[in-house]
Order: sequence, then C-alpha cells, then structure tokens
Amino acid sequence: MNNATPRFAVIGHPVAHSRSPQIHAAFAEQVGISLVYDRIDAAPDAFANTVEYFFSTGGQGLNVTVPFKEEAWQLAQNRLSDRARLAAAVNTLWQTDAGLHGCNTDGIGLVRDLQRLGLLAPGARVLLLGAGGAAKGVIGPLLDTDCERLHVANRTAPRAQSLLQAWLQQQPAHAERLTAGAIDPALSEQSWDLVINATASSLQGQSLDLPTELYRPDTAVYDMMYGPTPTAFLTQAATHGVTRLADGLGMLVEQAAESFFIWHGARPQTTPVIETIRSQMTATVR
Repeated sequence: MNNATPRFAVIGHPVAHSRSPQIHAAFAEQVGISLVYDRIDAAPDAFANTVEYFFSTGGQGLNVTVPFKEEAWQLAQNRLSDRARLAAAVNTLWQTDAGLHGCNTDGIGLVRDLQRLGLLAPGARVLLLGAGGAAKGVIGPLLDTDCERLHVANRTAPRAQSLLQAWLQQQPAHAERLTAGAIDPALSEQSWDLVINATASSLQGQSLDLPTELYRPDTAVYDMMYGPTPTAFLTQAATHGVTRLADGLGMLVEQAAESFFIWHGARPQTTPVIETIRSQMTATVR
C-alpha cells in the first residue's frame, strides 16, 4: 500500500466489533482493486470534526454506524440521495468537488437480502416491528417492492403514528399501503406474509411481547440483528412453529455492497462473503 491507495473507513462509537473492514476487503479482492479500510471510533461530540479531518486528509468514503447516522444526515444535508432524504439518516458518505454527499443503503440492503432468500415478493403483506431509526430507514425500499401493505407496529402507538405522519407528509401517495399502530392483539387477526424485527430487542437478548397466534405456518420472519446463534426474536418465532427464519447478516453485507457500488462503480457478489462470515461466526461457538 502507498499514499495513493484509496482510503475508506467505518465510523461509529463503539466500532471495534464492526465487520465492515473484512467485508470491503473481500469485495475489493473480487473486483481487483486496492483500498485501505479502517475503523474510526469517534467521540460522541467529535463526529463532525472527525469526518472533516478524514476527507481533508484524502479519505474517499465513510460508512456510518450508530450513533451517528442522523448527524451524518445533517452534515450532508445539501447533497442527499432520495433514500437518505426520506430515511432522515445517512450510512454512506463521500466527497466530491461539490461537497459532501450522503446516502442510506440500509433499506436496499434489507430488500436485496430478503429477495436473495426468497422471503419477499410483490404483493406481500409486511409487518415491521419498531418505529425507530432502523425502521425509518427501510420503509421506502420496502414500499418500492410493491408490497400490498406495510404496517409499522411499535410498543407505543404514538411513536408509530408520528413516524407514519412524517413519512406521508413527504410521500402522500403511500397512504393506502402504509399504516401504523401499537403492538396489540389486533395484529393476530390479520394475515402477514413477512414479519421484520427492527427493534433493538435482540441486541439485549430479549424477546418481544407479541400477540399470541401472530404467525401463520407460512409466515417468513426476519430479524435485522444477527449473531452466531439465533436471536431471541427468531427463537421466539420458532416456538410458534415458524420455519422460514433469517437474521440480518445478509442485510449487513448487502448494504455494504451498495456503498461499495456508490464509491467504486462495481457491484460485488455478496453470497460468498455472507457464507464466509457465517462460517466464521459458527466456528466461534463450537
């Protein structure tokens, strides 16, 4: 490596656990390019200065993870992609002569993984659990799949309704397909093709207080979180007879692939990278 080698990084706090360097190194090897990809642990009050320093010293692109996605959105406010504008969060930054640009690849990463796994088809009825930033970032790409209905359910109904109203102010045409409310028994009375967990419950090793009989035998269940063993959410679904289960490792790799494409103009293969990381995680618990 020399000083001309393009530099990239993931920035967050904490960030030592991030698999982004491994993922982007694998992508670069696939397409035959050289790059340096680091981790940057930024202090909570130093994000903007850290980003400015990175690009002013020749950095080419940043992946942004918690807790800085909304702040990244503010920094790139003048040059946001449509996905980032609607999500009100940015996970991909790059610099041109015009200034700082921002995009959100989380939603398209989720959709591509769901399609790769055969869990999402046009006309699906989708239940999205959670109304925080993770949910907000995937609503647009999910609606773009022509799902019949997307319902956002949250522990507290007002937060879900607030997300809904904010979205419909920008995209009123989605009013017939996008709904929101509380996680309550009424959800069991409806038929869902796909249930997605966008809450942080699995990070805390906790299952959700979901209505009984929420799932049908053919319902697909997806957790945005991932780990070496099934998450609490997936384990809970399995006890209700669900067999079509997947965690968010593929989403992680797919959203990275979209960032890679934005930066390099090359689209890498994701399945080999997902399989490699999965094997590595599985080996750690043997």
